Amino acid sequence: MSAHSVPILVLRHGQSEWNSIRRWQGTADSPLTELGRQQARATAGLLAALRLQFPAIWTSDLRRASETAALIARTLGLGSPTFDARLREAHAGEWEGLTPEEIELRWPGWLEAHHRPASFEPYSAVVARASDALTDIAARACDLVPASALVVAHSGVVRSLIRHLGGTDTRIPNLGGVWFTASVTDGGADLALGDVFDPAGVVVTGVDAPGEDPGEEADEADAQRAAER
Repeated sequence: MSAHSVPILVLRHGQSEWNSIRRWQGTADSPLTELGRQQARATAGLLAALRLQFPAIWTSDLRRASETAALIARTLGLGSPTFDARLREAHAGEWEGLTPEEIELRWPGWLEAHHRPASFEPYSAVVARASDALTDIAARACDLVPASALVVAHSGVVRSLIRHLGGTDTRIPNLGGVWFTASVTDGGADLALGDVFDPAGVVVTGVDAPGEDPGEEADEADAQRAAER
């Protein structure tokens, strides 16, 4: 059985309008700010300067991600991005559209304790759909030259995958990201965590924006892994 190793760079989208006013987004469809567009173009220039070559780009179908992907694709001379709804941010339920201050008023102490309302999409569901998306992307990338993939998604999605794969969770700025490697065989693909991608030279925003933390289920998963070591 032949195996292919496919590097995948997953980036967070550029600054959105709701990032700029610190509103929890989830699956709400906030567009990019002008700074977010500048971040996308600057990151594309950085990828070119680093001589990182990607034959294609995939993206969440939410506007803040898909617009970021389209700007990167245009700058790098790639084809149109391929949309995949499985790369969407976690649905934040009744918290979508609220600021941290508004959440604190209605759910005192919940943010500090990493609690989430019942309407918030579970961490395990986000990991399952995002993992499926990346393994499918890797399988398609095997037929491309070079066999690699560039993906634009969301911080909560990336952080959930990092935790799931045993990495140390960290806040991700707009246009920051992480490398994954997919080992693709006829029977499927296995994901492995790689290095963090630092968008050096790009104006960084959104590091402390709400809506990034996967929540208490991710904390429980971390604790369980620690107990098993």
